[in-house]
Amino acid sequence: MAIKKIAVFTSGGDAQGMNAAVRSVVRTGLDLGLEVYAIYEGYQGLVDGGERIKKMNWDSVGGIINRGGTAIGTARCDEFRTRQGRLIAAQHLIECGIEGLVVIGGDGSLTGANLFREEWPSLVAELAEKGQINAKEAAAYPNMIIVGLVGSIDNDFYGTDMTIGADSALHRLTEAVDAITSTAASHQRTFVVKVMGRNCGYLALMGALACGADWVLIPESPPNVDNWEKVMVERLRSGRKAGRRDSIVILAEGARDREGNYIGSSDVQRILEEGLNEEVRVTVLGHVQRGGRPSVFDRNLGTLLGHEAVNAIIKAKPEDEPLHIGIKGNRISKLPLMECVKNTHAVAEAIATKDYERAMDLRSSSFKDAFRTVRTMVRALPHSPAPDQKRFRIGVLNAGAPAPGMNTASRAFVRLGLDRGQMMLGIQNGFEGLAEDEVEEMNWMSMSGWASMGGSELGTSRRIPKGSDLYAIARTIEKHEINALLIVGGWNGYEAAHQMYNERSNFPAFDIPIVCMPASINNNLPGSELSIGADTALNNIVDAVDKIKQSAVATRRCFVVEVMGHWCGYLALMSGLATGAERVYMNEEGVTLSDLQKDVSRLTQGFKQGKRLGLMIRNEYANSIYSTSFMCSLFEEEGKDIFDVRPAILGHQQQGGDPSPYDRIMATRLARLCLDHLIEQLEREDDDVSFIGLQGGQFKFHDMRDFSRMVDMEHQRPKNQWWMEMQGIAQLLAQLGPAEKE
Repeated sequence: MAIKKIAVFTSGGDAQGMNAAVRSVVRTGLDLGLEVYAIYEGYQGLVDGGERIKKMNWDSVGGIINRGGTAIGTARCDEFRTRQGRLIAAQHLIECGIEGLVVIGGDGSLTGANLFREEWPSLVAELAEKGQINAKEAAAYPNMIIVGLVGSIDNDFYGTDMTIGADSALHRLTEAVDAITSTAASHQRTFVVKVMGRNCGYLALMGALACGADWVLIPESPPNVDNWEKVMVERLRSGRKAGRRDSIVILAEGARDREGNYIGSSDVQRILEEGLNEEVRVTVLGHVQRGGRPSVFDRNLGTLLGHEAVNAIIKAKPEDEPLHIGIKGNRISKLPLMECVKNTHAVAEAIATKDYERAMDLRSSSFKDAFRTVRTMVRALPHSPAPDQKRFRIGVLNAGAPAPGMNTASRAFVRLGLDRGQMMLGIQNGFEGLAEDEVEEMNWMSMSGWASMGGSELGTSRRIPKGSDLYAIARTIEKHEINALLIVGGWNGYEAAHQMYNERSNFPAFDIPIVCMPASINNNLPGSELSIGADTALNNIVDAVDKIKQSAVATRRCFVVEVMGHWCGYLALMSGLATGAERVYMNEEGVTLSDLQKDVSRLTQGFKQGKRLGLMIRNEYANSIYSTSFMCSLFEEEGKDIFDVRPAILGHQQQGGDPSPYDRIMATRLARLCLDHLIEQLEREDDDVSFIGLQGGQFKFHDMRDFSRMVDMEHQRPKNQWWMEMQGIAQLLAQLGPAEKE
């Protein structure tokens, strides 16, 4: 029998993005013809019943996607931990006719949900035996279908790359540490920053990687020396001698030493004050990491997982195990819920038994890679080259438009290279600088402070070398004996590398390994699902749109927001998904007069029904005729006295600002992979030209000869764009209501 009624609730600690998930569950369910209920205050609401189990309509979840916390509340419930409490909860669900539950919470909440499901047949039988439900009701509800989504800032759940809320918490953390770093540098001071995470060091580790911290302590891998206190003090002291003006130690709340003794912030403060003979300040970030508006990543993650959860429920069979819906490499993943819970608990058990090697093995490969990278990046100075080591001269340059994260990538590439004994060269102003011999050998402190900086400190240009430029570049490569080259940039950088490859017969100096790293807010580069800078640009767009929406609500207004992206609609679609925009105009889809007529009709109908704001997002190259100003004039004329219309062209603020945590972390990971690849090429005496990218959760190198085959040259974008799959979900959730469906 097909499911007709479902419910959603949030439980445990709140996490940014929960509201996006709730909104998605409610609207997806309604769109599929289901009755959808929200259970307020989590398990407490299940036990209390009555007004805490509310039937939802389309507008019940309007305006919550950009709000932190959980709009339907969460609460601890000791009564649900008892069988009697679960018996009462089952009765309330049967009274409402609810057949499926979407549970959004941490491992404890999901464990409780699974127990509830396992007990369900016996609970129903007991209710029937006691006469609290009749035989017909007992027969109608033999099972309870349950699907779990993890809402947790700790990112400590097995089976998903990211949990709802973790990215937003990283935003809060990096904003705080960036601010602390500036004041610490002003006074040449040391700060200890304690972050949340329970038995998971994800926030501390990724925060240290993103912020360029000097030391980090996490539960999964305590310091591997008995005198770690002395080593930490000496490392910080050496950093000051090398030229650092600040020292930042990031401490996970569950950190401990090899003997299992917890390390507190006051312990670290005391050790540093005694060892450095200076005042040390402590900042405990606490629940500020859990608060505030959700990031774009968490809004879209919650939206996608909520949508999939409803589809999983309606497809489930009574005998199926409950599922956990997560994400693996930008794709939805579904795994047995209790398998994930079991492996999650296994990490805590490994830490408790001091089996730290197993604890690290149970974490993701990206976690372990990040840990290895951090151990290098926190060094005061690089390892000295081995006496008999063959050393290579490796250059790095930025090309194309600036993208937030370029500095992070360049810094990581240079430092990791120096630590491996290589000679690292910084090339100013892109290929223009390379042609004009603007090459400088870099040292460990050359890029100090670059981890959190936006823009391009190396400088960049859109110039693609041709003619005499190629000759000048070849001479510079020969003069500085450049053995390999990393190009961090966008379309122009890829075209330049492709040009150099094609000119090898004329310029033997180009016979060196070259790698292109994707860095473009447009996210329009082949071989990679995500480019450095795109996440920051999306957050810049959504920050602006959130403010625009507040203005629009007050005045019954529609805004047409123009975003960048050239011929690629990634920024438009993903920002539309994250802001709840009614319509997204993209070059990939095109714009017709018929489309605009339908949109005017929808806007007019909506405002007549009490709608207070309208939001349309337009990709800058969506259509050369139907421009932003044209659309505004058309909507304004047709809206007349019902609503007014304003344009908002966001411009280059999308490219500015400090890089997001996601962009910093990905830039660092890519830098390590590119360095490894180039050194491997040099050692094998190969001279491949390639570009790297993230595809299906895996980083891959592609031969530059495949560049033309993989792209639409006319529109400067990949032929296959994975994110277009989300267009249908964005359109579904932005409807006026389920009745709008034909």
